[in-house]
Amino acid sequence: MRRAALEAWQLADPVAKAAAVQALGATAPAPDPLATLQADGAPGRPPRPQLVPLSALPRRTPFTIEGRAALLHAVAHIEFNAINLALDAVWRFAGMPEAYYRDWLRVAAEEATHFGLLAGHLAELGHAYGDFDAHDGLWAMTARTAGDIVARMALVPRTLEARGLDATPPMQQRLRRAGDLRAVAILDIILRDEIGHVAIGNHWYRWLCQREGLDPLKHYAVLAARHDAPPLRPPFNLQARRAAGFTDAELAALPAEPSG
Repeated sequence: MRRAALEAWQLADPVAKAAAVQALGATAPAPDPLATLQADGAPGRPPRPQLVPLSALPRRTPFTIEGRAALLHAVAHIEFNAINLALDAVWRFAGMPEAYYRDWLRVAAEEATHFGLLAGHLAELGHAYGDFDAHDGLWAMTARTAGDIVARMALVPRTLEARGLDATPPMQQRLRRAGDLRAVAILDIILRDEIGHVAIGNHWYRWLCQREGLDPLKHYAVLAARHDAPPLRPPFNLQARRAAGFTDAELAALPAEPSG
């Protein structure tokens, strides 16, 4: 399973990668949790989109077809990266329980489904994945935590991906006002599944902290500083975060919204 996940991770074509992930999810053998696997560089990805700094991306409005396509392309790019990070969690880290590998393989399959839904809707808007520039923030943190599974669980699923729980409802409101109910429905599916993905991150982060005698709340602050995690900013989707397994203490530690 882990070797097949690495092979899918290395595929550059998004359609082929998604198909390989779906096939692996349906037929995955038992993993070899102790095998040491290595790969050079970044995961496979197509030559487009061009990757640029986040500050170089224009604001995207959903109230024109072009702007809506650019907005949904940004979400599709996140989902494509999320396929790779889930596969990376499967192949890179040895010595975990079988349930860990099967959890992240399921995440990869669901991210592939999300990417397919968004790519299909982009086609209806006259565009394809790669038509707009994108940034690489999600993968950058995945690379920075490649040598520390505790940091990976802390800072990718339950930090960067958890931001999607906060950002999705406001995006849906804008798309609803723009009349794109198909996009709203796709984001409903993504939000539902992402709650489960963040919950998997929370579960394995706490499991690892317990195994290593770490306090999850205190150690999170250490890891965020060590790996230069982006600061968390309100507003937060507290209902979704609670459903994803964040504790009352973790929710209370989130920054408050500015008064006034």
